[in-house]
Amino acid sequence: MARTHMQIGEVAERTGLSLRTIRYYGEVGLAPPTARSQGGFRLYTEDDVARLHVIMRMKPLGFSLEEMRELLEVLDGLAAEETAAPDRGARLGKLAAYHGLVEERTAELRARLADAEGFAGALADALGRHRA
Repeated sequence: MARTHMQIGEVAERTGLSLRTIRYYGEVGLAPPTARSQGGFRLYTEDDVARLHVIMRMKPLGFSLEEMRELLEVLDGLAAEETAAPDRGARLGKLAAYHGLVEERTAELRARLADAEGFAGALADALGRHRA
């Protein structure tokens, strides 16, 4: 029989997140466990792990918890709906807006990285001049 649920420790190992962080994301409604064992242990699925990975990708881009929640709801809605759902256009519009925001923030990170690499190069040059 295939194993469909995993406990929080395995999820932490697979995602690199702490147990505390996973619990927090569940408490704030971003990534609640799919089920609980008879003993009350949180149980997660592959979909839950994928959801945590989405959150992990949003965090360094500076998304707020509310923005994360909204985008996850959009993604969930698009995944669950039929192609002719009445609010599909609105969801696609929100998804496009988030895509644009991710592109902006990624460009900002690239610029910051280029500045950091330039600074590291300047320090390496200074180090080289003073060692000689």
